[in-house]
Amino acid sequence: MLQKGDKFPNFALENQHGEIISNETLKGSKVILYFYPRDNTPTCTTEACDFRDNLAMFNDLDVKVFGISGDSKKKHQNFIAKHDLNFDLLVDEDYELSKATGVYQLKKSFGKESMGIVRTTFIIDENGLIIDVIEKVKVKTQIEELKNILG
Repeated sequence: MLQKGDKFPNFALENQHGEIISNETLKGSKVILYFYPRDNTPTCTTEACDFRDNLAMFNDLDVKVFGISGDSKKKHQNFIAKHDLNFDLLVDEDYELSKATGVYQLKKSFGKESMGIVRTTFIIDENGLIIDVIEKVKVKTQIEELKNILG
């Protein structure tokens, strides 16, 4: 798992519109990249809606927000439309970036083990260095934790 102070890996992922978002397009901005397991599941929906409802605050702090999962562009489009999301979701269908960051792990759910994205949030500075990492994200308190980190 990447840690505070590490350089965030190079990436180029499509958003819900098929536009490429990469390290290069984000250079010069602070960025929150939050990895989540799946569109339209209860906890992932709560998390996305929390970011939606607090986007103005992140904009005021000059921080861009992106969600990342293994879902397709079409699923992202549906998720955004259904919940009126006001930020981009990035497609990592092959889990390439999820693996590079260490968030694609063996998970246990209802007694079954499977590989998947472990909910994790990275805060990245203008130069692509990781300011902080929230592992084992608690959705109910994540926005408050991000406010404290971003000061």
